[in-house]
Amino acid sequence: MATSLRLSTVILPVRRWHEGAREVWQRAEELGFRTAYTYDHLSWRGTFRDGPWFGALPTLTAAAAATDRLRLGTLVTSPNFRHPVTLAKELISLDDISAGRITLGIGAGGNGFDATALGQKAWTPRERADRFGEFVPLLDRLLSEDVVSHDGVFYSANEVRNIPGCVQRPRLPIAVAATGPRGLRLAARHGQAWVTTGNPKISATGTPAESLAAIRSQAERLSDACAETGRDPSELEKILLTGFTPDRPLDSLDAFVDFAGAHAELGFTEIVLHWPIPDSMFEADQKVFERIATEGPAQLGQG
Repeated sequence: MATSLRLSTVILPVRRWHEGAREVWQRAEELGFRTAYTYDHLSWRGTFRDGPWFGALPTLTAAAAATDRLRLGTLVTSPNFRHPVTLAKELISLDDISAGRITLGIGAGGNGFDATALGQKAWTPRERADRFGEFVPLLDRLLSEDVVSHDGVFYSANEVRNIPGCVQRPRLPIAVAATGPRGLRLAARHGQAWVTTGNPKISATGTPAESLAAIRSQAERLSDACAETGRDPSELEKILLTGFTPDRPLDSLDAFVDFAGAHAELGFTEIVLHWPIPDSMFEADQKVFERIATEGPAQLGQG
């Protein structure tokens, strides 16, 4: 194997905590997943928009209290309805409650339901990139420094105190989701990890080989961004959130091993699988999923 590969999961916040959600997070820890993430949205896509959907940070707080070893995080948070000042305060609190088990996955956001939930018009791709370019550096400072002031185009902070700061030092790790040049430069400058879901244009009509080639190209562009900023690309973890490529890694253990091995050869250090949800785009056989969790790492030479 080209790299050491970790296996994680993402648990969508669609269950009431006392009606099965707590047990799912605890089961993720029992199965040995490295990290359990959740989406940070107000609602998401037509499949889930009119059903139960709970807040990410309260869910992660509850998960922190219900687990002991499992890392926790967002995959991903975005500026669509977040402000760096309030987000930093909540993340520092969550990092404290979890005893330093939090990773922040963050992206530029999109034009879905979150984009207009607060009454604003959806931002264009350029406007999202502009905001993201200010959001991430300011958030980095807020998570790292005791006192921060900033007078920006989109975000301001006036003598904001974040004492005592994160348990993790110098701050909790940030995983930047990006494929465009500006986002990749942000990952190179501020990230401890880079996140991709692949190329959405290939997901519906492309082949697994075409998807792999597209992801390889993304990873190469990340290396270019690192070179531009003077960063060693090997310093960044590389995370693949599955479920948005033509591959079907949850069909069987063998299918997963082939998929994960091919992406590990591209330098990926973490594969994230969606926890199965019946009657949705994330439907999968729970027994196969758990077998992948328990046997997959050994099959990949990581056990």
